[in-house]
Amino acid sequence: MKVVFLEDVPGKGKAGEIKEVSKGYAKNFLLPRGLALVATPTVIKQVESRLEREKLEGSVDREKLVELAQQIEGKEIRLKARIGAGERLFGSITAADVAGELSRAIGSVIDKRKIDIEKPFRQTGSYEVAIKLASDIKPKITVVIEEEEKEAEPEKKKERKKKNENKKEEDKE
Repeated sequence: MKVVFLEDVPGKGKAGEIKEVSKGYAKNFLLPRGLALVATPTVIKQVESRLEREKLEGSVDREKLVELAQQIEGKEIRLKARIGAGERLFGSITAADVAGELSRAIGSVIDKRKIDIEKPFRQTGSYEVAIKLASDIKPKITVVIEEEEKEAEPEKKKERKKKNENKKEEDKE
């Protein structure tokens, strides 16, 4: 059975290709999932026009991505984290943390799935991270993880202690 692929299917075909596949594979997998349509002349024309339209839109998007990549390239993001024994962090710094901080820094939303981190960062230091905006557009940023200051904690404890003492005195009266 001849089908026109609407989306890329690994090992079978790319979007817009017309290929011969088995009837069962087409009816049970490709067609129900919307990955392909039966190849008729009208369907072929529709798919070709849709692909051309997507290429035009893609070229406009590509220009925006290149501009965004220029903004991002070389940025330094600083994150603060609590540190335990052996310079290890309590918890870790993930792609979501980096994406959130980068989004705040440049004023544009960056999806956490675009951040190329193999494993979450668990120690302080400086790390180079790539941002995958497109297959060939990968600006790099520097992520610096620093120790969070602990000066505010003793003051809070003193304040709580004073409040507790004041409550005890009020209860006695």
